[in-house]
Amino acid sequence: MNSQTNLVRSRVSWGQKIAFGFGMLANQMFPAVISIFIVVLVQNLGFPGWMWGVVSLAPRIFDSITDPIMGFISDNTKSKWGRRRQYVLIGALIMGVSFIIMWQLFLDNGVDYNFVYFLMWSLVFYLGLTIFGVPYVAMGYEMSDDFHERTQIMAVAQWIGQWAWVIAPWFWVVMYADPNSVMFSIFDFQTNGWFESAEVAVRELAIWVGVVCMIFAMIPAIFIKSESTLDKDYAPLTLKNIGGSFKEIGTSFVEASRSKPFRKLCVSTFFIFNAFNTVAGFTFFIIVYYLFNGNTGDAGIWPTLFGSCGALVTTFLVIPIVTYMSKKVGKKKAFLISQSISIVGYVMFWFLFIPGKPYMFLFALPFFSFGIGGLFTLMMSMTADVIDLDELHTGKRREGVFGAIYWWMVKFGFAIAGGLTGTILTLVGFTSGADSQPENAIIGLRLFFTGFPILGTLIAIYVMWDYDITEEKANEISEALAKRKSENTIKSNH
Repeated sequence: MNSQTNLVRSRVSWGQKIAFGFGMLANQMFPAVISIFIVVLVQNLGFPGWMWGVVSLAPRIFDSITDPIMGFISDNTKSKWGRRRQYVLIGALIMGVSFIIMWQLFLDNGVDYNFVYFLMWSLVFYLGLTIFGVPYVAMGYEMSDDFHERTQIMAVAQWIGQWAWVIAPWFWVVMYADPNSVMFSIFDFQTNGWFESAEVAVRELAIWVGVVCMIFAMIPAIFIKSESTLDKDYAPLTLKNIGGSFKEIGTSFVEASRSKPFRKLCVSTFFIFNAFNTVAGFTFFIIVYYLFNGNTGDAGIWPTLFGSCGALVTTFLVIPIVTYMSKKVGKKKAFLISQSISIVGYVMFWFLFIPGKPYMFLFALPFFSFGIGGLFTLMMSMTADVIDLDELHTGKRREGVFGAIYWWMVKFGFAIAGGLTGTILTLVGFTSGADSQPENAIIGLRLFFTGFPILGTLIAIYVMWDYDITEEKANEISEALAKRKSENTIKSNH
């Protein structure tokens, strides 16, 4: 496979960055909304716990198989449209249509029918997410070869994508609340507001979410430029060579995993993201049972404000600051500083969750938000640098493979987090649906909510401490690749 720098540009226009960002909005809005809608399966449609587990875990197992295959296909596609755009477009269509169909669930159809129906269509949806997501992320990696421009591309994308997490928590209000009141509870089976039931709300809202997000996801395919790859020397993708292709997939994964800097990025992301998601669900319980003595009505929109305000802080404060720090002190130092700030935020939560004064926890959000807000802005940019290093060593350009491995690690961490959440709830003696909780259970939740993410973040900081791709080294790699490409061009002309 010849060395390729597919449409490498040092500077990228704001229009291209924004087009890429709209894809990130769709990429984050779908899972954000699913995390809200999925409660209806248990609360309104009667799914038992094991069905919840299956529909949550099965798609991620499916992802672990399809992601690397899609990464290989995307990296080796010969097309006049390039390697990515057509897949992003097809994946967007599949995601949007299947998302709408997936949520057309009716209580009268029975639990077993709804379980099989939802599971089958969720697999179709996640297939679409893979077809869209893997090439989409790879598209971002190859938009520029400039060290700082890459961070700005990812910062713009994360800034736009964060609006998913600002908007999604308010679906609780739309689904369960009386529009004349700000009080709502996710444990309420009845509504007298916008919809006659949450089941009806999800069916109708899914149509709007599916159509709008499908359009957002199509924007990168339509507007981001790419060059033809018809003349590239890529691995064959024919059915006849499928066996060899799977071998190539395995070889590419092994080679990518041998990259020490890339392993550091994956391991650090795993510990930070896994720890964050493990305790994220505790927020609701701490607010309701600790701040409001188990009264979900009094808790009102405070759980929603936690998620929505945190996303707003990330959008308008964290991402701009992290981007600025990256340019001034480098990506690694910006990562270490931002994650250290997040530790301060988690400590503050211990002291600022105060019964009778729920507004106090808002003061911790600006510090806490540096954790996840800084993570993906910097890690996606650093992954692009690692891909350059891989090309220098192997002569192969494999954004798809590296993107698939990285996001497989993210999804794997998310799946692990789900299991740890249930384990911790059991360990501390938490009783689901109870009017009140034992004092030890609440203390346990608060200890894990503060301590577990701090532990994960400290491990990540330790892992990244000797990460060695600096701006100077990245520039040297880019110059070496440019020289190699120039020499190859001269040879081919002779």
